[in-house]
Amino acid sequence: MNTVTMSVWRGGREDGGFRDYRVEAEEGEVVLDVIHRIQATQSGDLAVRWNCKAGRCGSCSAEINGVPRLLCMTRMNLFPEGQPITVAPIRAFPIVRDLVTDVSFNYEMARRVPAFAPRPKDPETESDGHYRMQQQDIERVQEFRRCIECFLCQNVCHVIRDPHDTGRAFAGPRFFVRYAELEMHPLDTSDRRELLRRRMGLGLCNITKCCTEVCPEDIHITDNAIIPLKERVADQSYDPIRWLARKLRRGEPDESSAEPAEKVPPPAPD
Repeated sequence: MNTVTMSVWRGGREDGGFRDYRVEAEEGEVVLDVIHRIQATQSGDLAVRWNCKAGRCGSCSAEINGVPRLLCMTRMNLFPEGQPITVAPIRAFPIVRDLVTDVSFNYEMARRVPAFAPRPKDPETESDGHYRMQQQDIERVQEFRRCIECFLCQNVCHVIRDPHDTGRAFAGPRFFVRYAELEMHPLDTSDRRELLRRRMGLGLCNITKCCTEVCPEDIHITDNAIIPLKERVADQSYDPIRWLARKLRRGEPDESSAEPAEKVPPPAPD
């Protein structure tokens, strides 16, 4: 067993600070193991959110030495021996206490996603009661379904971290993945492109790929979800041929001149 120094954030954002703990770490352990040992031996009131300890629930998101990671999937042998390890809560959301943050903003954004709306089955080609899909369509959707909602991508997104620069609604990369999953599903019939443009702030993303870099499931958020969504929105709203067609249709409003996204309270830190 090695003795390590863990510098853990305690308290809230305004009244909190890092507190050092000298604690033993066994070979093969992850950071969450050491946090649990601190709870058991030195500080029983240390607040940390976790559930499965297997990288499946996404609950134990934190910033370890300044890098957004899952506590349960970060091995202690990644860090140089003898150097302190800092563990802080993710910064984009208000701190409840210690390592626990209020991520209710994400659940509000989840409620705004229109549900999957499959087309009716074709009685001739699907007489056996099964839908028909190409394998490549299945694989594309399956990538997006790997998301464990750890919200690390939301945490590093600069639009969410600095909401006062925009003052507009912004769903964030996790939910652009969800919208992409629905929009690219071959059986879905809903059109969410105007919702993405006007209400979810898709245009505010400048595709820096910081969300992709921290995803523990290696989902290509920027390349496979956000950029294709931007292309679909641009085709609908800014394509000159479609714009002319809308002009020629009597009584149909020009969607490109629609009102901008509504203002919503940002998930500002406490």
